[in-house]
Amino acid sequence: MTDCLSCIMRNRAICASLQPDELLLLSRMGRRQRVSSGHTLLWEGDDAPVVANVLEGVLKLVAATADGREQIVGIVFPSDFIGRPFGKESPYSVSAISAAELCTFHRDQFDEFAADHPDLQQKLLRRTLGELDRARRWMLLLGRKSASEKVASFLLEMADRLLPRGAAETARGFELPFGRQQIADILGLTIETTSRQLTKMRADGLIDLPSRRAVVINDLAALKEMAG
Repeated sequence: MTDCLSCIMRNRAICASLQPDELLLLSRMGRRQRVSSGHTLLWEGDDAPVVANVLEGVLKLVAATADGREQIVGIVFPSDFIGRPFGKESPYSVSAISAAELCTFHRDQFDEFAADHPDLQQKLLRRTLGELDRARRWMLLLGRKSASEKVASFLLEMADRLLPRGAAETARGFELPFGRQQIADILGLTIETTSRQLTKMRADGLIDLPSRRAVVINDLAALKEMAG
């Protein structure tokens, strides 16, 4: 892989802090990998031999109980980083929700490279702290919020992640990368409850639903108030 300098995610991914000569070194270690929807890249509890930047597509992080019940604990978008640098076992499974393209690195090689580049380590730390904050908000959403608060919070989060940076306060329309059953799974709701909440929000004028996956936010302030 020799096109790090022209990568569309370069300025948003963890490697944004690297200089051109450092990017060249990193590119020699990486490879592009396309995965199809449903493909599992990492399995919970197994050795995690690779780490990766997401270039295209959306993936989910899934944790399971001993009896096989699963919970989606996170969603990964382009420019996000997946894997376990400086670790061995993956704490969750990572599966593609849509077709995706990744920039993958062997974990040991990446750890060695990161150890020699403090700026990259600092970027990893900031990214990890940001994910920790998001996970804590997710715990509140799943554990304490009502169905309407969950769906409203989810739509605000999707607007923040799917719209161009800085546009979430002005732009209103976006396309969800997954259907209502997956939204229900993410929020710990039934598909009937999820659909009912979306229909009520549309009836109240908060949102429009031009298609099964398209969402237009009409009243951002009211949606924020509903999200609590």
